[in-house]
Amino acid sequence: MASRGDTEMAADELIEAFHQGDESRAREAVSRLGSDAESWLARSLESPDARLRRAAVFGFGVLGGDSNLRRLERQLVIEEARADLDGKSVAEVVTQALGELHEAEARGSLTRRLERLTRGAPGASELYTLAHALWKRRHPELLPVVEQALRKLTPSVSGPLQGLHVLLSKSPESLREWAGDASVALADKTRVLTVLESDLPDAWLPSLAAFIPSSISDSNASAREYAECLLAVLLAHRERVLPSLPDDARTRLRTLSLEMLGSQDPDLSLRSAILLQSVGRPEDAAAIEEHRPQDSVGAKSFDDAARALRSSEPTPH
Repeated sequence: MASRGDTEMAADELIEAFHQGDESRAREAVSRLGSDAESWLARSLESPDARLRRAAVFGFGVLGGDSNLRRLERQLVIEEARADLDGKSVAEVVTQALGELHEAEARGSLTRRLERLTRGAPGASELYTLAHALWKRRHPELLPVVEQALRKLTPSVSGPLQGLHVLLSKSPESLREWAGDASVALADKTRVLTVLESDLPDAWLPSLAAFIPSSISDSNASAREYAECLLAVLLAHRERVLPSLPDDARTRLRTLSLEMLGSQDPDLSLRSAILLQSVGRPEDAAAIEEHRPQDSVGAKSFDDAARALRSSEPTPH
């Protein structure tokens, strides 16, 4: 049994780790709350401090179980009723937690959240978080629910749900054909990629190769956004995606990454360098060094990529 002091230390660690975005450390802190975990988390949900409530919501999500699922859904309604920024921030964490729960009723909680949001004027962040959570709890029954929500929302805000709708309505095979169709707008493909970043099931892995274009223009904002989303998905799931890419897709990805190295968007340039470490050739090291940024964090990633490529070059006999 954890002592009072141990519980307080674990609670402080949970709050700090979750605030910093370190979910692994936050999960470990929840495990150290001991037998007082649920009582401490329940008290924290009543705090006026949104930072504390967010950490408590995360904790209940880690614990899971039907009773905690019901507790989270009640808290979601409470946070929505606050109608302020703090309430919205906590509601988004509740939505994320529901997306991670394996209890069957979690899907119902999320669809009710969607129904409530479509009665008002939801923000893009709220819909992105919800679309990601619904995709993680995907089921054929969600398709008509999402279609009904799309009829109620204006196209300008419904982008995340449009991406979710494509994924729910297509098999992995038909998604691959859709992604490879040049007549499909890049904006539509971008919406799908933003959802896949949150969860890429094994059955959808082969479809990702079809999203990789042979070339793209960094001067076009829509194309640049597409490239940024594509590289983000590839990096988020690189251990599973990159080894399985067919040779032609790896070649296209290398070409795309080399083109994006010189992007004015530092994030896009950085992602390109990191990907080249896996799909590039030794001669690409010079291009990586040419576009090396001045800041220490970004520079290290570029240096690591160039060094890895040079070390992969065969030693002459």
